[in-house]
Amino acid sequence: MVAAIPFPNLSPEIFSIALFGMEFALRWYALAYIVGILIGWRIALSVIARPALWPAHTPPMSKPQVEDLLTWVILGVILGGRLGYVLFYQPGYYLHNPAEILLLWQGGMSFHGGLLGVVIAAWIWTARQGAPKLSTADMMALATPPGLLLGRLANFINAELWGRPTDAPWGVIFPGARAQDCGQAVSDLCARHPSQLYEATLEGLVLGLILLVLVRRGALQHPGRIAGTFIAGYGTARFIVEFFRQPDAQFVTEGNPLGLALHLGGYGLTQGQLLSLPMILIGLILIARSRR
Repeated sequence: MVAAIPFPNLSPEIFSIALFGMEFALRWYALAYIVGILIGWRIALSVIARPALWPAHTPPMSKPQVEDLLTWVILGVILGGRLGYVLFYQPGYYLHNPAEILLLWQGGMSFHGGLLGVVIAAWIWTARQGAPKLSTADMMALATPPGLLLGRLANFINAELWGRPTDAPWGVIFPGARAQDCGQAVSDLCARHPSQLYEATLEGLVLGLILLVLVRRGALQHPGRIAGTFIAGYGTARFIVEFFRQPDAQFVTEGNPLGLALHLGGYGLTQGQLLSLPMILIGLILIARSRR
């Protein structure tokens, strides 16, 4: 018997109702998005209301502009996240099933794609509004970690994106045939790393606290420093967690059981690590630029 933690009796749905012959459900994942966006919005309003935090005591935008930007951010997250998943993880499948790209409720979102979508949306918005791009990026980066924390907790509740098999005492016995398919004896249970909780801790809690400390030390006075720290910090956290996270099934083969997207002689990088390396580099460049 594996010395591990049984998965708690949690349902992905908070509640569901039937209307006009159709069933509508509120899921933890959707609630995480909603609450994360609301918390991020409040954080943005809070720092905008403190001119002393910003260069020349001038916030990058007004409160009404924050709400306008929020609409663009939501569109960037949804469109970028979905298209990123399609292009980065399952391009072949969706090339043959293009109609399923629009089926968002079936799952499949990429953080790297969502981030790229937000960057594009914010770039267009700042160009139209004449707002400073780097300070706007700093504000958005500061507002993001709570959403990441809640999103990863929702992944855990959904029993999805679990980690690789482990014999660590904090391993979790996730339900489902795929989670229990570790190549072990039929009578044994398969425990896996709760990699969702690792990500929630590193990407959400730890990274968020680091950004808050930097803000208290005047980092917003140096445009790009908060954004650079967030981008490099997320890339580093994701790179580390990829060692414990179960790779996407399409990368796992008999000769590549670790699911490495780029490998040579059994060593290499997962797709998540490949996508995180540019983030680390871009973040470090922004941090260095902010020191000038």
